[in-house]
Amino acid sequence: MSFPETTPVRAVPGAFLNTPAVASRFRTNQDPVSRNLFQRSESAQRSGSGSLRRSSSSSSQSRALARSGLVSSKTTGSLLDMSTRPTDPSAVAPANPVPIRRVENIPPVVRAARAINGCLASDENFPDIDSYCRQGASSDYEIPVTDTAWSPFHKVQMYPIPNQVFDHYNTGELQTLMGLFAEINHAWVVIDNSLFLWDYTNPDAELIGFEDQPHTIQAVALVPPKPGIFVNTITHILVVATSSEMILLGVSATPTPAGTKTVSLYQTKMSLPLRGSDVRVITGSADGRIFFGGTNDIDISELYYQSEEKWFSNRCGKINHTNPGWSSVVTLQSGLWGSKNPEHLVDIAIDDSRKLLYTLSSTSTIRTYHMEAPDRLNKVIEKEKVHCLRDIAHMISQSKLLTDRMKIVSISPISKQEASKLHLMAMTDTGCRIFLSATSASSYIYGSQNNMIPQSMQVQFIKFPPSPVSRRSAQIAQPVAAGTENSIELNSTMLVPSRQGARFAPGVFIDFVGKENDANADALFLSAPESARIKNTNNATPLRYYEQASWIEIGSRAEAVGLVTKPFAATNSPWGFGNELAVQFDETPTEVAVLTNTGVHVVRRRRLVDNFAAAIRDAPGEEALDLVCRRLIQLYGRVETVSTALAVACGHGGDTRIGSARAIDQTTQDRARGIFVEMGGQPTLAETDGASLTTDSVRLSSRHDSLALYLSRLIRKLWKSKVITQGVAPTGGITIGSAVPIDRLAATQENLERLRKFIEANRGLIQGMSGPADLQRAGTRQEEIALQAEHQALHALQKLMESISEGISFVLMLFDERAADVFMRLDEPSRQQLRDLTYEMLFSQPHGKDLAKVLVKAIVNRNIESGSNVETVADALRRRCGSFCSPDDVVIFKAQEQLKRASEQPANTTQSRTLLYESVKLFEKVAGSLAYNNLQSAVSQYVELKYYAGAVQLCLVVAREKDRGNTALLWIQDGKPAGDPRAETFEERKKCYDMIHDVLRHLDQASSREPELIDGKPTLIATKRMEAYDVVNGSDDEVFHFDLYEWYIEQGWTDRILAIDSPHVVTFLERLAGTNVEHADLLCRFYTNRSRFFDAAQVQAGLAQSEFAISIKDRIKLLSLAKANASVTTVGVSRQQQQMLNHEVTDLLDIANIQDDLLGRLRADDRIDPQRKDEIEKALDGSILDLSELFNNYADQAGYYDLCLVIYHTANYRNPTTISSTWSNLIQQTHDEVVSRLEDLKPGQAEPPLPYEAVSSKIQNIAHYTSLDSFVFPIQTLLPELCRYAVAYQQDATIGADPMWPVQLFLTLGVSHNMIVQVLENIFDTQDYGFSGMVRNRIIEIIVFVVNDWAAEVRRRGGQTNGGAIGPTVGGLLSRCESALPPAGHGNNNGGADLADIRRVLKTLRREVASLDEQLLELGHARREPLVRLVALLEEAFVRVPQRRGILFKHGAVFRHLGRVKGVVRVRGVLAHQALLAGVDEPLDPAALLGVELGDGARVEEEDVGADLVRLDEVDDLLGPGPGGVVVARHKRLRAGAEGVEVAQDVDAVGQRTGQGGRGEGRDGAPGVDLEVLGVKVVGSGHCVPVC
Repeated sequence: MSFPETTPVRAVPGAFLNTPAVASRFRTNQDPVSRNLFQRSESAQRSGSGSLRRSSSSSSQSRALARSGLVSSKTTGSLLDMSTRPTDPSAVAPANPVPIRRVENIPPVVRAARAINGCLASDENFPDIDSYCRQGASSDYEIPVTDTAWSPFHKVQMYPIPNQVFDHYNTGELQTLMGLFAEINHAWVVIDNSLFLWDYTNPDAELIGFEDQPHTIQAVALVPPKPGIFVNTITHILVVATSSEMILLGVSATPTPAGTKTVSLYQTKMSLPLRGSDVRVITGSADGRIFFGGTNDIDISELYYQSEEKWFSNRCGKINHTNPGWSSVVTLQSGLWGSKNPEHLVDIAIDDSRKLLYTLSSTSTIRTYHMEAPDRLNKVIEKEKVHCLRDIAHMISQSKLLTDRMKIVSISPISKQEASKLHLMAMTDTGCRIFLSATSASSYIYGSQNNMIPQSMQVQFIKFPPSPVSRRSAQIAQPVAAGTENSIELNSTMLVPSRQGARFAPGVFIDFVGKENDANADALFLSAPESARIKNTNNATPLRYYEQASWIEIGSRAEAVGLVTKPFAATNSPWGFGNELAVQFDETPTEVAVLTNTGVHVVRRRRLVDNFAAAIRDAPGEEALDLVCRRLIQLYGRVETVSTALAVACGHGGDTRIGSARAIDQTTQDRARGIFVEMGGQPTLAETDGASLTTDSVRLSSRHDSLALYLSRLIRKLWKSKVITQGVAPTGGITIGSAVPIDRLAATQENLERLRKFIEANRGLIQGMSGPADLQRAGTRQEEIALQAEHQALHALQKLMESISEGISFVLMLFDERAADVFMRLDEPSRQQLRDLTYEMLFSQPHGKDLAKVLVKAIVNRNIESGSNVETVADALRRRCGSFCSPDDVVIFKAQEQLKRASEQPANTTQSRTLLYESVKLFEKVAGSLAYNNLQSAVSQYVELKYYAGAVQLCLVVAREKDRGNTALLWIQDGKPAGDPRAETFEERKKCYDMIHDVLRHLDQASSREPELIDGKPTLIATKRMEAYDVVNGSDDEVFHFDLYEWYIEQGWTDRILAIDSPHVVTFLERLAGTNVEHADLLCRFYTNRSRFFDAAQVQAGLAQSEFAISIKDRIKLLSLAKANASVTTVGVSRQQQQMLNHEVTDLLDIANIQDDLLGRLRADDRIDPQRKDEIEKALDGSILDLSELFNNYADQAGYYDLCLVIYHTANYRNPTTISSTWSNLIQQTHDEVVSRLEDLKPGQAEPPLPYEAVSSKIQNIAHYTSLDSFVFPIQTLLPELCRYAVAYQQDATIGADPMWPVQLFLTLGVSHNMIVQVLENIFDTQDYGFSGMVRNRIIEIIVFVVNDWAAEVRRRGGQTNGGAIGPTVGGLLSRCESALPPAGHGNNNGGADLADIRRVLKTLRREVASLDEQLLELGHARREPLVRLVALLEEAFVRVPQRRGILFKHGAVFRHLGRVKGVVRVRGVLAHQALLAGVDEPLDPAALLGVELGDGARVEEEDVGADLVRLDEVDDLLGPGPGGVVVARHKRLRAGAEGVEVAQDVDAVGQRTGQGGRGEGRDGAPGVDLEVLGVKVVGSGHCVPVC
């Protein structure tokens, strides 16, 4: 005997019966919809898996865009506009897109600030030196004639050597040394054992001498001191090396008002004996370390010093870093073993940014050392001259300037801030500059640190001397073709011999070139990068090292050179570091001092604005001026040229120092103004591709970009700088200082005012500044739009200039008002904001303006406390910085003054309340502009004064004025979409509401401390509470109410919400019910408290179906509560609505119970791996799934056939083949599980039930759940299948079981004898299910058993049973069975009773059945009279019930209906006994018997299978509309009719019952019949219709 493996997969439930499902376990391909419960095999996974490849593309900006920071886009009008717009075509627009803020809607100051940031970014993206000093060589110079307009350098001063120096020189005997300390504007001279210093800028300078030692001085150096060793007045250490010792002197350099420094020397009593060392070179690091060397060797030694002596070290000591050990103690004289000219040190240079020390030896060998704190020095690179020549040979052809005979005469470090690759510049005696780069071994690794110790050095670039035929006569460079240099002059001797040289950032190079005809005279060759030309290199042209150079005659021999001004640095990183253009208006031009034997010559680097001013001043006519401008535009770009012209027109230029008086003549300024006006270009309209013309598509003119560029360079030092710096005073207090010097602020404001005056004076000449007048000259719509965009942009810059000027005035006023006092008046958040405040925020950002207003308020309060009048202080503020103190601010100050006066009055007086009321009214006048901190301050004072109603009222008014369009409410109604600008408005309003919360909290605390009533009258605090809550509850601000209720929930004050009778509460709770479980539960409580049970049921049903994280058991609980609430009558809700909701909830509850059972089974299933179990639990212990998913994905795959049958029942699935197959699988599975347990049974374990017992238990459980549903519990197929199982698996007497257990099971379940006999008769007649041959004897045995039990039941009950009377057909069946038995002595009945016993019982039973048939006919006439009376009584009882009522009771099988029936009425076991029931001998019409009026297409069909079941399908008017029908059966609840009605357990006779009963109620409140008579019980709190 075989059973199918599993139940086929189908859609449960579906739109149509027998609809196939989308997937099956038996299919080979993977279902794209359903998931697998068990893991698939690897092969299946491989076959079904695909590869997902991800492609990425990267794009980089061009070099020109990266250098300039200018991004070409369709932004408004200018390359300087750095704003971006979403242009991704793949972006999906929302259904209700949030309106994008157009550029025209941006505030002018914000828009101008973007332009400023774009210009600053452009300047910061100036190419670094590594970009134009790439591997290769160059000899490109522009050398204008000296002292012409385009000369890059000019000598500004010559300071002669004082006569006192020559007087001492005349008395000298041995040697003389000279040097320069340019950083402290002093020069020095050594004459034998004496050292003299003097201020070379002072014509009457006094000599500062050091003559306290007898030995000849050989070297002098000025180095930084070690921190913490000396007092703060010691700014430098003067190191004096003699023939026998090194002496340290303290130097105090004090600045003077003239910009110079006064120097004093102090004895430190620190010295180091040299013991034969010849020290000639000394240098110091920034952290105070002192290194030295001499002519004896190449050793690097360090002089260390400390404040006091220690056990093992003196105050001064020496460390030989090159040869530590014995050689550091004993100095070997080179004359004994060494050569006559040993290699020795020539120069030492330190790069503090990289902690590197470079040495140059007499053999042109460069050695690199790494300085490790505190006293270590490690050599990392040694670069010999031959190695440099080898590197050079890879880049250029042979040059006579770079041979083994050339010498390196000086080295100059290049800091890390200036270059990332280049480290050093070395100059040869032939005038070549060799740029060397250094790298570490791991520098090629991606992500490695760029500050690692270098390990190799290589020549990167060579700058050869200029050609003898360089363009010396040109006033300005002629543009050359794009590409590399046409030819490189490799053999020019213009700089031969080069004695000494130096390089200063950002590339200023000074070379002392000796003269062949005069050994005592040098010529100075100076060069520097041509920044404007480098910056203007276009994208298609490689960067070149453009340089401008000058020859300056000094008439004497140069001895030393030093940097007078502070080191140049436009930025702190290589990019932008060398941009001289960016700093030409706020930094002093680079100046170097050159010491000769006649004096000190000061040479200044000329700025572009200086050259430009001189060029247009010296231009002989308009044509020459036009030629100069056009050449400049071609070389430097139009924006740079026009910006420089604007600077000259505003007074810059003239070779003056920053801060000095202007020296520009009016003619030059007029010419510059003409260039700015006439050569500024025109705004243009970009291609729009058919789109509408807007100002977004306009490319602004170069005039606008030039103005923005000039303005950005004026304020570059301020823009990103903090406004204040906080320090600690010596007394311990706080000091507040200006982060930018006050004089710089004043100078910047002066330049801005000059620019503003220029713009105002020339408004009519500047295109775009006239506004409507310019638009009138527009010829086309395109020109009009372009001019409109130009006007908007220029107007924005003008507004920004006004804001900057007023902002500077405000800062100056802040420091005039003792900023520390103002700072202490601020709260901590405002203090932090002030610490973080930058000038950019102050000038252009709203929160910067808001903070300024807070400071204004603090200034006003400080003056009020000092006795000043509010209006006086406010007028002073408006005059100096009007935008920081508006008329609204004055009203606020007055309101604050009224509030302050109220606080000074006695509490709770009329005068105090009047002042408070007036202050509220003043605040309300300016509510729209009232800042948050002002509101917060006012509210806190109102709370202190216990003016709660006024505080709440003010907050509500401010919230309303912040959002006059009530956009926050629309945002809430739209579901609070993310990224919506309306959210900002809501947040602004919420700040006000939060203040109201604080007010109410303080009010509640105050009222809780005092009684509400005294002598029956409300107390003062109770009155204040009432006033405040009247304002709260009387507000029409819906957003406020929503926020208030949310606050109540956060505080746990849900009782307050439940007690509020407001339409806003319902709206609020309904909206929040979909956000979380707690809010939904609160809404249910709200409905329940107001007897709105139906609404509560709807919420609970919706919550059970929601996506919230609710377990399946909690969802079952919610559905049960919803079922109970839906059953309670609610005012305004029809019975039909209740029934529909009840039906929906009942169905969901059934499904939820199935899902819960399924989850429990899967948790305990050992076949599933833990990871998959977690996935299953996550899927099932949550939302209620549909039956199809539960069946296909879980129950069917797991082989839970009992749950599959339950799903069939719940889904009303009726495919008999599938259902029968599932039953077969269930029986087989149950049997196999028990057998497996028996086989694996271990000693001591409890024995499991026998297989047939387990099968019986399963069938009983399903029968009770489905209430013997005829479709899911098909007796006609299930009973034969069970009988066959008992025979096939010997579940009978063979194992000691009762062979009759299958039919006993069905009898126990309440199946009638009649039906069982009919099924068995069918098996007997057809010999189906394998019951043929000798096995047929078992069926005969079973038939005999059932009929015998039936007869016994009839005898016990007096002729009637639930299965009906035994008719003649049973007797005929018994006769056929007797005939089918084999003859006596033949055949067998294995597993059953003996055939002889069966034959004997069969004969006896035939006689008894025949006797019962005769008694049944007599009984029918005797019972006719009582039944007729019962029908009459029931009809009388239902007279009060409205039409469309039906009654159904079973024992007498009488069915009455007073309504209209649609569809099909199927009646089981009724029409078969219609004559008996009606009291007549002939059959009656079915419709007449049932008392129904059949509708169109309606009919009555008979299924005579028992009188205990009645099923009505598709009944429309009987019990109201609803899907499905009404089933009345044992243990079966009404499905689409009444709530919670069950048929009594058993009915013995009419009017008698053994189960519980109840009283029913008719529909629409009509009284019903006594249900106890009809055998109906009422469960729960539900109502029922009069049906039994």
